[in-house]
Amino acid sequence: MDLSAFDTALVQCPLVAILRGITPAEIDPALDALVEAGFKLIEVPLNSPDPFISIERLAARAPADVAVGAGTVLDSADVHRLADIGASLLVTPNVDLEVLKASRERGLGSLIGCLTPSEAFTALKAGARAVKLFPAARFGTGYLKDIKSVLPKQARVMAVGGVRLDNMAEWHAAGIQGFGFGSNLYTPGTDAATLGQRARALVAQWQRLERA
Repeated sequence: MDLSAFDTALVQCPLVAILRGITPAEIDPALDALVEAGFKLIEVPLNSPDPFISIERLAARAPADVAVGAGTVLDSADVHRLADIGASLLVTPNVDLEVLKASRERGLGSLIGCLTPSEAFTALKAGARAVKLFPAARFGTGYLKDIKSVLPKQARVMAVGGVRLDNMAEWHAAGIQGFGFGSNLYTPGTDAATLGQRARALVAQWQRLERA
C-alpha cells in the first residue's frame, strides 16, 4: 500500500479528524467537508456504528492525497481487515506490538498512542510513523517538553485529547508536530456545514502557526 499520502500529510498538514460516532449515512458529506477544508488525515474510530462500512466508503471516495482509516485499533485482525478495504491510516490509543507488526506487514501508516517515554520509544522502535501524546491536555505542554527532550529529534509527536482551537498555539510553541481533533471537531449528529466550518478554522490556525 502506498504510504506517500500519509507521510506527506504528516509534513504538510498533520491534523487528524477523529469522527467518533459517525454513521455510514453521514460519511460522504463529512469527507467532502473535511477535504475542502484541507484535512489530509481522517479516522473513524472502531467504536463507531458500523465503522468498517464507513471506512470502506472513505477509502473509495477520498482523493489520492488524503489518508483515511481507523482509530481505536486494538486488535491485529482489525488491521488486516482495514488493509483489505483500502484503509491507509491506523491510529491506536495504546502501544500494542502485534498491531504495529500487522500495520507494517500490510503497509498502513501508524499513529500510535503513548504517554510515557518508555511507550514512545517502544512504539518508534517497532516502526510507528508517529506517536500521539494521549491524553495530552491532562498532562500539558510541560510534560510534552520533558518527553521530547529524550526522544530522537526526527520522531514526530502529535497531541490528542483536549486540544482545541484556542490552545493550539501553546502546544505549537512547546514543539508539538501535529494534532488530532475529536469532540471539538465532530460529535454525533454534527452536520457537514458545521464540520467544514470548524475544520477550516483549525487548518487556518495551523497554517498561521507554521508561518509565524
